[in-house]
Amino acid sequence: MSVRRLSQTQPASFAFAPKTLEDARAWMANFPAGRQQSAVIAILWLVQKQEGWVCEPAIRAVAELLGMPVIRVLEIATFYTMFMLEPVGTHALVQVCGTTPCQTRGAEALLAVCKRRFGPSNHLSADGKVFWQEVECMGACANAPMAAINDYYYEDLTPESFETLLDAFAAGKTPKPGSAIGRQGSAPQGGPIALTDPALYDGSLARAIKIPNLPVKAQA
Repeated sequence: MSVRRLSQTQPASFAFAPKTLEDARAWMANFPAGRQQSAVIAILWLVQKQEGWVCEPAIRAVAELLGMPVIRVLEIATFYTMFMLEPVGTHALVQVCGTTPCQTRGAEALLAVCKRRFGPSNHLSADGKVFWQEVECMGACANAPMAAINDYYYEDLTPESFETLLDAFAAGKTPKPGSAIGRQGSAPQGGPIALTDPALYDGSLARAIKIPNLPVKAQA
């Protein structure tokens, strides 16, 4: 695993938004007395949803809220790659999968699009709207190549459809996530080839079967 460090650029302070603090305390309440520190990952995630990333003052604030040593919260924030440790784009955090299944299906072309538009990996675009990075497998291999943008997966991408997505996010829009070719889940391209009759799974056949009322045997 590569070394993950905090950004050299840090804000002077951090404050929980009222809703973030409310949600943090709700997470803390899920654990028995004295075990509130178990909520640390959830609260760091709430911080990231508020700010877009996890800064050093936020790490200190989380440690104070949970009564933890700051170094323990720092260890967690730097270990899990789900936490961004530097400012991200105002419009989009773009994570392109470059692992083997996506690579064999054209991920290199998607990475090339990002490099041309925004610069090298782990880079904030010049206008501050988009931060992008190449990441390891995100578990959508059957719909490769794919990218996670903000909170959602965009799959079955081509350079052209990917460019269209990026243009939409740059314009402040939120395109519908999922398959760019309209694939249903991970079904084969062109549509499902099994269970094509809804009656096989929608319960209608079961409802059509008449089950006779059987006599109830009296207990001795």
